[in-house]
Amino acid sequence: MPETPLPTPELLPLLAFALLAGFVDSVVGGGGLIQVPALFVLLPQVPAATLLGTNKFAGIWGTTFATVQYMRHVQMEWRATLPTCAAALAFGYVGAQTVASLDPALLRPMILAMLVAVLAYTIWKKDLGKLHAPRLNPGQQFWVGLATGGAIGFYDGFFGPGTGSFLIFAFVGLFGFSFLAASASAKIVNVTTNLAAIGYFALNSHVLYAVALPMAVFNIAGAAIGSRLAIKKGSGFVRALFLAVVGALIVRYAWDLEPVM
Repeated sequence: MPETPLPTPELLPLLAFALLAGFVDSVVGGGGLIQVPALFVLLPQVPAATLLGTNKFAGIWGTTFATVQYMRHVQMEWRATLPTCAAALAFGYVGAQTVASLDPALLRPMILAMLVAVLAYTIWKKDLGKLHAPRLNPGQQFWVGLATGGAIGFYDGFFGPGTGSFLIFAFVGLFGFSFLAASASAKIVNVTTNLAAIGYFALNSHVLYAVALPMAVFNIAGAAIGSRLAIKKGSGFVRALFLAVVGALIVRYAWDLEPVM
């Protein structure tokens, strides 16, 4: 079915949100926190699956651009990152299958509690992620990477919001990475899991290309600005934005829970 062009009054704000999402996502993840609500509010007539597919397609280009930037300027920790990618890809597919039989809303109270704990711990440990000091040997990195990728990959396929923030916290807290190195590794894992999701959405005609393609251009522009700032300003900048995004995620989950309580 041919797509009709999106009216300019709806497209222009989506492009602005894509730019902001690319910026935030390139540094600490959480671009979906900005882009997904914008799509749902501005395109209420479009099916939810198509909006989610459009978000993934638009967002992966900025994430990929940021990944390349990090790989050029930051020392990559492949021993930890590659097994995390492999497990996240496999368990992301399992999570996507599971969502058909379970209500993702059941996870919201648990995810909210985890986010509050992540925020509190990061604020309390002021030196967390300040220095890059990997604490695991290669064998431990492999197995911890598999466990981390499996758990967060399943969550990404099953529910999704906050995946990038959880990955960064895992690389900082479990592996001993700096916030900058953790952000770089998290980007590679995010690209891997997003590719799997896009494959599903595209094959099932759940991508609105008339919206996704121009949003992708602005998402890349935001990622270019964000990744360069992160590389230039270092872990302190990434940590500050990480705290802001986790705080915003907490507000969102608390808001989603309010009607239920």
